Amino acid sequence: MVGIELKDPDVLLSQTLRSTAQAMGEGQISLRELLGLVGEQGMLLFCLLLTVPFLLPVSIPGISSVFGLLILFIGIGITLNRVPWLPARLMARSFATQQLKTTLHKGADLLARLDKFVRPRLLVLTASSSINRGNGLMIMLAAVLLMMPFGAIPLTNTLPAWAILLLCTGMLQRDGLFVALGYTLVAATLIWFAVLATGVLMAGQGISGLLG
Repeated sequence: MVGIELKDPDVLLSQTLRSTAQAMGEGQISLRELLGLVGEQGMLLFCLLLTVPFLLPVSIPGISSVFGLLILFIGIGITLNRVPWLPARLMARSFATQQLKTTLHKGADLLARLDKFVRPRLLVLTASSSINRGNGLMIMLAAVLLMMPFGAIPLTNTLPAWAILLLCTGMLQRDGLFVALGYTLVAATLIWFAVLATGVLMAGQGISGLLG
């Protein structure tokens, strides 16, 4: 792929997250600086990294729309097979280094569990640019679902974040099974949102009936 090159995996993703956290200084760090620390695995790893706060019981103010939009733009880049355009205003956003370090170390612990299972397999789901365009579309859809304003409702952030993490991990590590699981979680998220929408509609009709 142009700009988002998929290389043969040689470093565990958990180790890359730990080294990124260790390379961070003190005070504040911008998202552009964070991307620079990610290293040669580039945009896909950056995309994976952006999902970590949604998977852990951490509080980093202002991440939902910012991180979700960046994941969306990366998904567009993967789909179009080119380096994604990342808005300068978003990339200039700064966050407390200590909060991000803690989040990355916890994310590394999470990925270390996945590292035990990930390996190259079902290569048909990661082997061609056309397949990876489809994977990019799934990342875009999951990013849109991640940005939906339902963060207080269980699973509305967690399911799409896991979908993105699995898709990115599968593409980085050539693991088609993880990619397939990512597709499955995107479908599960759509079903969950449909259930929520149906519940809201029925509740609205019930209230209208009582008032009518």
